[in-house]
Amino acid sequence: MKDFKSYYKIPAPPEEVYLALTNPLAIKLWSGEEAEMSTEAGSEFSLWEGSISGKNLEFVPDKKIVQQWYFGEEGPESIVTLLLHADKAGTSVELKHTNIPDSDYADMVDGWNDTYFRALLEYYVE
Repeated sequence: MKDFKSYYKIPAPPEEVYLALTNPLAIKLWSGEEAEMSTEAGSEFSLWEGSISGKNLEFVPDKKIVQQWYFGEEGPESIVTLLLHADKAGTSVELKHTNIPDSDYADMVDGWNDTYFRALLEYYVE
C-alpha cells in the first residue's frame, strides 16, 4: 500500500471548487460524465461511469471532503482527503490519498494529475 499527496491550484474561490467537487450537476460540467454524489456523510458516490466509487465520510463546506475509495476487498480502507485553502490565485487544493494498492498506484497518480484535476482546471481556465 502506498500514499499519494499533491497540491493543485484552481483559479476559482474555495466555495466554487467545493461545489464543483460535490454537486453532481457541476461534476458533469467539468468531467463530461454523469455523477452520483451527495454531501451526506455515509452516502455512496460514483464518478466516471463507476470507475471511481466509494463512500462519503466527512464534509466541511468550502473547506474539506473526506471519502473512502473502493479497491475491492483488498487491505485497509483507501481514504481520500481534499482540503481547500483560499489562495490569491483562487484555491489551493491539498490532496492526500492513503492506502492505494501497489498495483493501482501509478494509475491513481496519473488519474489524479492527468484526468481528475486536469479536467477541473481546464473547466475554469477555458
